[in-house]
Amino acid sequence: MNTPPPPPASHRSARVAALAAAVCLLAAGCSAAGATSGSKGGVGTAGTARLKVALVTHASPGDTFWDLVKKGAEDAASKDNIDLTYANDPDAAGQAELVRDAIRQKVDGIAVTLAKPQAMKGPIAAAKAADTPVVGLNSGIDSWQSEGVLEFFGQDESLAGRAVGDRLDALGAKHALCVIHERGNVAMEARCAGVKKTFDGRTEMLYVEGADANATAAVITAKLRQDPTIDEVVTLGAPFALTAVKSVQQSGSRAHVATFDLNQDLVKAVESGDVQFAVDQQPYLQGYLAVDALWLYKTNGNITGGGVSPVLTGPAFVTKANVASVARYAARGTR
Repeated sequence: MNTPPPPPASHRSARVAALAAAVCLLAAGCSAAGATSGSKGGVGTAGTARLKVALVTHASPGDTFWDLVKKGAEDAASKDNIDLTYANDPDAAGQAELVRDAIRQKVDGIAVTLAKPQAMKGPIAAAKAADTPVVGLNSGIDSWQSEGVLEFFGQDESLAGRAVGDRLDALGAKHALCVIHERGNVAMEARCAGVKKTFDGRTEMLYVEGADANATAAVITAKLRQDPTIDEVVTLGAPFALTAVKSVQQSGSRAHVATFDLNQDLVKAVESGDVQFAVDQQPYLQGYLAVDALWLYKTNGNITGGGVSPVLTGPAFVTKANVASVARYAARGTR
């Protein structure tokens, strides 16, 4: 195979400068939750006009997954000279009202999750009427186009679930308990449905109240005591995997635990073997790309994926064999 000639020195210098700027941004950190992010001017900051962007999610209080999404969004905002406002509400009607608030504040763009797409139809239509571009992230990969969203950044949850089902087969599991911590969330339903589609064993759904950690632990523990044939507990978020580990211990079950999503504590649990594996959808990347995409659209008219294809950020499996390569990024809050 022919080796291509090296790029011109000017191109190499530009790449080095861009990489150095990105490293500086990651080392510097970002603003606190709910505050505006980014500072005008300075090293590594875009010289384009100041923009205002709102990131609105369905995050529940205390769910560390969203810290990673927000961190990515803040880093992109800092680079792109953007005032970023973050707001969240797990209630669909509340989230919809937050989007309307952003429109009233005349932001230049909105990034929104579509966990319950029907609730977002009205607000997204209002944004379009106000000529405010909207991009989707994290949830709603099957509905972002019909909702009128410009672009989407996230994981194909059905594909990820099917990949987990295949992995459970390879591990020799026979009876999986898929724990859904938010009823009606299309992404979570798709994950468990995907597991069931490819897993040769029995897949059983268990709905819990994710906002109440003690209640969640009690329900999982009771189910494991009731049915000793369960040999795999699959959770849909890192905090719930850690809860499931405790439930397995308390119930005397011999089940293993696997999960979707990561945080620092979950990485440690994979390292220790308490959790078999995690499916990483790279939430930092979702937040970063969503904000950066709005900047590109406003400053250069770009639409990532051409408005036809979503930009996939996962799934990537994290196991004991490769967790060391992820741990250092998790320690700094970006994985």
